[in-house]
Amino acid sequence: MKASLALAAVTGAFLAAPDAFAPLLRPFAPAGGPVIYDRASLAGLAAAHLLLVLLALVPSALLGVGMAVWVTRPGQERVLPLARAVVNFGQTLPPVAVLAICVPIFGFGAVPTLIALFLYGLLPIFESALAGLGAVPAPARTAAEGMGLTPVERLLRVELPLAAPLILEGLRLSAVIALSTATIGSTVAARTLGEVIIAGINVMNLACVLQGGLLTAALALLIHAGFGALADAARLGGRR
Repeated sequence: MKASLALAAVTGAFLAAPDAFAPLLRPFAPAGGPVIYDRASLAGLAAAHLLLVLLALVPSALLGVGMAVWVTRPGQERVLPLARAVVNFGQTLPPVAVLAICVPIFGFGAVPTLIALFLYGLLPIFESALAGLGAVPAPARTAAEGMGLTPVERLLRVELPLAAPLILEGLRLSAVIALSTATIGSTVAARTLGEVIIAGINVMNLACVLQGGLLTAALALLIHAGFGALADAARLGGRR
C-alpha cells in the first residue's frame, strides 16, 4: 500500500509539473530537442487514456458478468459453449487487426480503439465471473432458498457478493490489459499516452518514449493495486 501511495504521489507530481522532472530526463533527449513532451498536456493525455479504458471496461463488464450469470442459471448450462465462443472471439483477433478492420468503417479516432478494447476485455471478465459464481457454496444457496428469497434476490444478495472477489480480479486483469493496449490507439488518432511514445520514436527522442511508457506503466500498476484493494475488501465482506 505504501508503495502504491508513493507511486501515485510521484505520478501526480509529474503530471502536475512535468518540467520539474526535466533534469532527470535530459540525458535521454537528443541535443537541442525538447526534454518534456510539449505538443499536448501530459495530464490531458493521461485523462483521455483513462477515460478510453473506462468507456471500454464498463460494457465489457456488463456483458461479461451478464453472460456468466445467464449460463449459471438452472437449465442454461447448454448455452455455455455459445457464450464462450462469443467472449473468445475478441481474443482471436489482435487489437491491431481490429483497428485495421474498424478504421475503414468508423474512421479515425477513439471508436476503433474502444471496440478493440471492449472485445479484448470480455474473456477475463467472463471467466472470472463464471468461476466466482460457480464457487458459491451450496449451503449458502440452500440457506437463501430456505429464507424464501426469490431467484433475483438470491443472485443480488448472496451469489454476486460471494463471487465479487473473483469478478473484481477479472476486472483488474481486463483493466490492466486495456490500459496497456490503449497506447496503440494513437496510431489511429485516438488521444492516449501512446501519442507521446510514437512522437518520441519518430524523432528519436528517448525522453519522450520514457515519459509515455513510464506513465502508462505507472497507471497500470495503480489500477492493479486499486482493484486488488477492492477485491480484498470484497473477500473480507464475504467472510463477514
